[in-house]
Amino acid sequence: MTATMNILHIDASARPGRSDTDLHGSHTRRLSARFVERWQKARPADRIDYLDVGQQPPAHVDGRWIHAAFTPPASREPWMAEALAESDRLVDQLVAADLVVIGLPMYNFSVPAQFKAWIDNIVRVGRTFGFDRSRGAVPYWPMLADMGKRVVLLGARGDHGYDAGGRIAHLNHTESSVRSALGYIGITEVFEAAVESDEFGGEQLAQSLRRAEQRVDDLVDALLGPRGRIAAADTTLSAAAA
Repeated sequence: MTATMNILHIDASARPGRSDTDLHGSHTRRLSARFVERWQKARPADRIDYLDVGQQPPAHVDGRWIHAAFTPPASREPWMAEALAESDRLVDQLVAADLVVIGLPMYNFSVPAQFKAWIDNIVRVGRTFGFDRSRGAVPYWPMLADMGKRVVLLGARGDHGYDAGGRIAHLNHTESSVRSALGYIGITEVFEAAVESDEFGGEQLAQSLRRAEQRVDDLVDALLGPRGRIAAADTTLSAAAA
């Protein structure tokens, strides 16, 4: 891994600060910043593009957006370009990124609404997935496949036991929903780490934070390693901290 890379760093927490520097700060901002800072130390020439959807959320999809997005580009009226301008910018950011690092807290068992707005803007016909009725029973196809993009999801949860096999894993629709959306457009290499037990606090939370931070460090080191990549199925790195 020698060529300069583009890193898209996204934070989705409604909390504005980091829990390691600010009272009541965000754990996911803490983890995503740790990842990017460690990466930058190893590869200072890489470009970092930062997007804070937690503080500046994209506009939600509305009727005008849908009308514009599903109108063939050659037939679009001038207002449609304006309706899709933000989506175009967000898609361009994603297309340019080699690695996407996302601070993604769990809100009521799934992703924050402001992050879902980002998903809705980048999962877009003609830009990130194709559609052609003439293809028959499977008219859709991913347009970002085979681009080598990787995603790191760094989460935080109030309770514990949300990981696969955990006591309340069936309530976790956060990482799985993101994997589904990204996989649909062709991004399938996704890695995870998460803090749990935020609502418990004390040593239980402190231990989970330490494990999550170690996992972040391990992810960075592995992704920067000789092969430049790790397998998305590597549970020793993709499983979240308990």
